[in-house]
Amino acid sequence: MQLARVVGTVVATIKTPGLEGIRLLIVQPLDRRGRPTGGTVVAADAVHMAGPGELVYVVAAREAAEAMPDPFVPVDHAIVGIVDAVAQDDGGVE
Repeated sequence: MQLARVVGTVVATIKTPGLEGIRLLIVQPLDRRGRPTGGTVVAADAVHMAGPGELVYVVAAREAAEAMPDPFVPVDHAIVGIVDAVAQDDGGVE
């Protein structure tokens, strides 16, 4: 699992069968300190409630497809959780 922040949305006029009704969001992967790492990716919203600005958990590869209602859809990344709080290494909470 990778921590990420939702930074935008994708509008698709045509989707493959099995992805109808699934939102596609642009997420920025983060390191353990919350700093951006790498480029943004498009992730399917498996929790059906993530939105711009939220901190989320993202899975990739086969795990992303398994998170979808139809596990045989072509997705590379999926949002599987919304983060409420992050405990820092020093015991603090953000």
